Amino acid sequence: MFTKLLGCNFVRKQYLKKTNSSVMQDFYKKPFPCKNDFLNDLEIVSIDFETTGLDFKKDHVISIGTVDIVRLGIRLQTTYHQLISSDVNLSESSVVIHQITDSALAEGEKIETALPQLLKHLSGKVLLAHNAKIEMGFLNKMCLELYDTKFFMPVIDTQFLAKRSFERKNTEFKSAELRLFNLRESLNMPAFKAHNALMDAIATAELFLALACKISPKCNARLKEFLI
Repeated sequence: MFTKLLGCNFVRKQYLKKTNSSVMQDFYKKPFPCKNDFLNDLEIVSIDFETTGLDFKKDHVISIGTVDIVRLGIRLQTTYHQLISSDVNLSESSVVIHQITDSALAEGEKIETALPQLLKHLSGKVLLAHNAKIEMGFLNKMCLELYDTKFFMPVIDTQFLAKRSFERKNTEFKSAELRLFNLRESLNMPAFKAHNALMDAIATAELFLALACKISPKCNARLKEFLI
């Protein structure tokens, strides 16, 4: 509600004034798209994190995947996938789920190197994620830890869009129906390899485009119709 009342760029300017970090200054210098911009004119970055768990206080990001959407088209040449090194030993269950081992992470990039690159790519764009509170939560945690600055940017959440669609139709649904895999299946979209950051980012981008076409068949919607 706070950002909807004040606007994304008002909040961005406030954070820009407060930060002493050159990384965050560079991130916040570039204006975000306005809520009345047409979706077709935007650059959107679909992102997914694989993590050691969902507790922002104790868990860590172990891989990052992104792909860009430009003019409502997925640009596969922009795909990015990076393992993030961690001093924490992964649990057996985590290795089974993510198929990422301790030895693989040892070859990964330090978050101190990966995060500035990611922020540079996100600057001035719109972030897309499925259940975006996870990615936003970890981005905020990492920016606070490394730069003593909160993270903020306009966000589209495919889980939120699907939930809103069910609610507007007065259709009962179970929480499991809002999972990325199940939503794609309900729209007759192909299966994908889950729990891989890049594959999840691409799958989310595809789901978003399918949902956007249902919301605005003529593809003339504005950003404000999609923001959380």
